[in-house]
Amino acid sequence: MTGRPDRRRPDRRRNVGEAIFADEVGIEYGVYGAFRLRSAYQPIFAPRGRFLKAVAVEGLIEPHRAGRPVAPPVFFEGVPAPDRLFVETMCRVLHLRNFRNIGVDGLDLFFNYNPLINDHAGRALAEIRLMTRHLAEFDLSPDMLVCEITEQAADDKVLVSLAREMRRDGIRIAIDDFGTGHSTAERVALVRPDIVKIDGTWFAEFCRHAAAERFFRPLVSALHDRGTKVLVEGIEHSTHLRVALGGGVDLLQGYHLARPALAGTIFDEEPLPIDTLLGMDNKVVPLFG
Repeated sequence: MTGRPDRRRPDRRRNVGEAIFADEVGIEYGVYGAFRLRSAYQPIFAPRGRFLKAVAVEGLIEPHRAGRPVAPPVFFEGVPAPDRLFVETMCRVLHLRNFRNIGVDGLDLFFNYNPLINDHAGRALAEIRLMTRHLAEFDLSPDMLVCEITEQAADDKVLVSLAREMRRDGIRIAIDDFGTGHSTAERVALVRPDIVKIDGTWFAEFCRHAAAERFFRPLVSALHDRGTKVLVEGIEHSTHLRVALGGGVDLLQGYHLARPALAGTIFDEEPLPIDTLLGMDNKVVPLFG
């Protein structure tokens, strides 16, 4: 949808599509009250020999107010409870619509889903089915999508139903923030995700220990034994990368590899040399030029 954004107080009854607009080059953004919400994508890499190759991106939201960026946690914490489903749905739709602007074939799209925002099993399942029906409009297929379940305090039955429905439609499941809170081995056994995402803060603390490399590999092996791939997020230093690679993880994400970039930014497909990344610290190799 194009046109002039409605900057009045958010109407919780309106359709998400009525809050989405396109700029002069066709990049879509959302409007929520005084905020303009834009899609950004952070690359996810897989080891390929002595290189890291981008194989996916995670859709993230960059909120702006009066032309200035607002920290995402500050924005989301300020959204009233009755509006949260509307806002989360808008963010997801933005990521799906803007994904084609990356212009690179063969990438998967990770998107976040918080079951607590829509914890009624019937409504949650209806929402997923509606999203799946419209994927072709965005040049997407279900096998390109990975749903990150971002809040593990939700009811177990809702989680299992959501995972079963998405898997039936061909969407893969990732459990986020493993190592913290409710994201535990028990939840992995219950949901049977395709991917487990190791929490970046937990992993950074873990890497401070002298024996980190020796103790991380058994954890990764145990998750592999469950048929799950392992993704480590929050790779911010060469030490984090070394421990993750030494543990045999499948996927990596973090500022040491590439920062998120707004939709429409030129995507550089060039693989990253691992030896260079391991020999540097506190520097970022830009993936987007």
